[in-house]
Amino acid sequence: MTESASNQRADLEKAVRTYGGCWDTERGLRVLRDAGHDPQEKHTRRILRDLASEGLLVKVEDRPVRYRAARAD
Repeated sequence: MTESASNQRADLEKAVRTYGGCWDTERGLRVLRDAGHDPQEKHTRRILRDLASEGLLVKVEDRPVRYRAARAD
């Protein structure tokens, strides 16, 4: 993973942990742009899938794909 890609992942993970709520590709792209990145849609979807596989996000809808932040209970 390139430094830029790992920075994007770290910034998106931080945003999910900070803001919680529902996440989709558009929200991910917006957060990454706000953090100063030039994100690609495909890469952003991959980051969201990775965060879901780690348990930080839970998939709640398939088409369009949407996630919600997992509870920290």
